[in-house]
Amino acid sequence: MAIEYLKRGKPDADRAEDDAKVAEIVGATLKQIETEGDAAVRALANKFDGYDRGSYRLSDAEIKDIIAKVSPREMEDIRFAQEQVRNFAKAQRDSMLDIELETLPGVILGHKNIPVQSVGCYVPGGKFPMVASAHMSVATASVAGVPRIVACTPPFEGEPNPGVIAAMYLGGAHEIYVLGGIQAVGAMALGTETIDPVHLLVGPGNAFVAEAKRQLFGRVGIDLFAGPTETMVIADDTVDAEICA
Repeated sequence: MAIEYLKRGKPDADRAEDDAKVAEIVGATLKQIETEGDAAVRALANKFDGYDRGSYRLSDAEIKDIIAKVSPREMEDIRFAQEQVRNFAKAQRDSMLDIELETLPGVILGHKNIPVQSVGCYVPGGKFPMVASAHMSVATASVAGVPRIVACTPPFEGEPNPGVIAAMYLGGAHEIYVLGGIQAVGAMALGTETIDPVHLLVGPGNAFVAEAKRQLFGRVGIDLFAGPTETMVIADDTVDAEICA
């Protein structure tokens, strides 16, 4: 029986060429942000998201107005999800005990768990709002006791997505910016005139965000190099469609 390929990946040579192009674009863009600061961030936000505003950081009043658009059911879902994430994160934190041991008279060894002093949480949302990413990054940083939590997400259909902003706020973000892509990651890691740099970057993103994190690693810490998420479900008419979805 002949093998039938439903989907083939790009040839290695084509992928290498694509990767090189992405790396070149990201490198030049990060240099632009480092050199021009807020002006570069604004230019990139306009170019890629068509989004311009006086400050990309949301004020407390704006956050409250945006969250007011979230339906009671959605807010209930967000609170429920964050409670589950927080409970497990607390259990994880409590399992990592500080120790101190005097192995010989005057010889004291040990370790202590200290949270990073600032973290930048990137929450994708250009094509579809990723509310769960806010739970998994912002809420866990809050449980860890990070003193400064910065969160960035791109506009969705021309404006901040209420569900994502609510998840960021309830998760414990201290600063929320409506920025996406390289400009968000670059601004958080490198800093600008109005955005202080962070010590750690976390969160998924597209190929450009992933490459930006790779190039910034060393100047800041990162969580991991996330690859594309690919899922295929093979089902017939006997399955539960809702569970498959």
